[in-house]
Amino acid sequence: MIHIRNLRKSYGDNHVLHGIDLDVRPGEFLVMLGLSGAGKSTLLRCINGLNRPDGGTLEVGGMDLMQRHSRRELSRQVAMVFQHHNLVPRLSVRKNVLTGRLGQVGTLASVLQFFRQGDLALAEQCLERVGLAHKAGARTEALSGGQMQRVGIARALAQQPQVILADEPVASLDPKTARSVLQYLREATREMGIAVVCNLHQVEYAREFGDRIVGLAQGRMVFDGKPADLDDTALDAIYHHAPPGAGLAAANAARSTLLPGSWLPVSVATPVGGA
Repeated sequence: MIHIRNLRKSYGDNHVLHGIDLDVRPGEFLVMLGLSGAGKSTLLRCINGLNRPDGGTLEVGGMDLMQRHSRRELSRQVAMVFQHHNLVPRLSVRKNVLTGRLGQVGTLASVLQFFRQGDLALAEQCLERVGLAHKAGARTEALSGGQMQRVGIARALAQQPQVILADEPVASLDPKTARSVLQYLREATREMGIAVVCNLHQVEYAREFGDRIVGLAQGRMVFDGKPADLDDTALDAIYHHAPPGAGLAAANAARSTLLPGSWLPVSVATPVGGA
């Protein structure tokens, strides 16, 4: 579904991603953890085609993103769930979900917002999946923050993508609502066989909802394993940039504890930026 090898991205002299290797399977809910500036958002922007990597291999849904591709074609493969909803408040909930179909219809139909009966039925099904079918005709601006985020999930599902990317989707929500939103996202995508890459800052949510967790530090992958393997040693590598040398013996000793996950210490000699 997602195949990445030795992916590199820089902005001038600022090296943001250093040789990322990552595979994500259909139906897998992968959570990425890391400090701000670790490279999480840059990696998402590469996967959704907004950033062009400098080198390596990047394939999404069979598309080679290192080659030229159309945004419309990519939008049929990859959908986004945003931190701040990115909905049109004055439109109904149903119409916001239907905007997820714009990449599937012709240009004229897109401009005039003409949707087929099948698209309307799909929008209702997607709202049903996130528990909002009863709100289909309501104005989106009347919804709570958690309900708006669920509309965002329904819109992403309506694209019928192979991959959904979620960038801090619950950052502005209270814990109860956040868990509800993540639960809807995980269940819907698992049932539909959609791969999810979700950036989070909350370690407890990563452990609770992730099938797998990847940790980034200074643009490098320092952990890749199951939630049960995310112990204090791994968290130190992700959030405190444990340097090699003094920490190397501890790293080797920790491998038996972290199985089947793994982590590598990262040097703090050269700070790396990027969101």
